Amino acid sequence: MPRGANAHRSPDYGMLQNLVDALFEDAPTVRRLDVVLAAESSDLPQDLQDIVALLPPGTFTRQRLCDQLNSSINGHAWGQVYGTVQ
Repeated sequence: MPRGANAHRSPDYGMLQNLVDALFEDAPTVRRLDVVLAAESSDLPQDLQDIVALLPPGTFTRQRLCDQLNSSINGHAWGQVYGTVQ
């Protein structure tokens, strides 16, 4: 990988992935409220909290949550900055 390829990578890169991993550690689904509260208590940067706040109401499987979050991350062109989730 070229040296400058990650020049814009945030020190918070991967934090949202850690949040998703923690949320689904013991549960097959999570509610939007659970995700929002976990994001707030995890001290995510404001940009990522804003991404979480864009989630629609409802219950999410891991795949659906990742799809929703990645859609917002990519819509803001923050994939290289914060990373996407899976």
